[in-house]
Amino acid sequence: MDVAHVIQSALAPVFLISGVGVMLGVLTNRLARIVDRARVWEAEAEKEAHRAADLDARLQVLARRARYISSAITMCAISALLIALVVVALFANAFLAVQLSALIAILFVAAMLALTAAFLVFLIEVRIATAAIRIGRPL
Repeated sequence: MDVAHVIQSALAPVFLISGVGVMLGVLTNRLARIVDRARVWEAEAEKEAHRAADLDARLQVLARRARYISSAITMCAISALLIALVVVALFANAFLAVQLSALIAILFVAAMLALTAAFLVFLIEVRIATAAIRIGRPL
C-alpha cells in the first residue's frame, strides 16, 4: 500500500478530530462562563445575606452544569484520542506486517460511542441551563 492511499484513508478521521476540537472549544467556553458566573454569585452571596438562599440555589445549578460539561469535555477528549489512535493504526496496518483491521474498527466505534455520549451529556447540560433561565424581574 502506498503512502498516498494511507493518507486518503486517514483523511476522514483527521477531519473528525477537527470537529471534535471545535466541540471542545464550545464546551470549554461554556465551562468558563459557568465558572465566571459562579464567582460573581459567590461574591454577591457574601455581600447580600438576604439573597444568600436564592444565590445558593443558583450556585447549585451551576455546579451541576459544570459537572456535566466537565464530563462532556472528558468524553470528547477520549474520542479525539481514540480517533488519533485510528490514524496511527491505519499507518501501522499499511507499513507493518500485521493485520489491524479489527483494532481499527474497534477504536473507531469506541471513538464514536465516546463522542455520542459527549453530545448526550452536552444536551442534558443545555436542558438544565434552559430550565434555569429567568427572564424578567421576579413577581
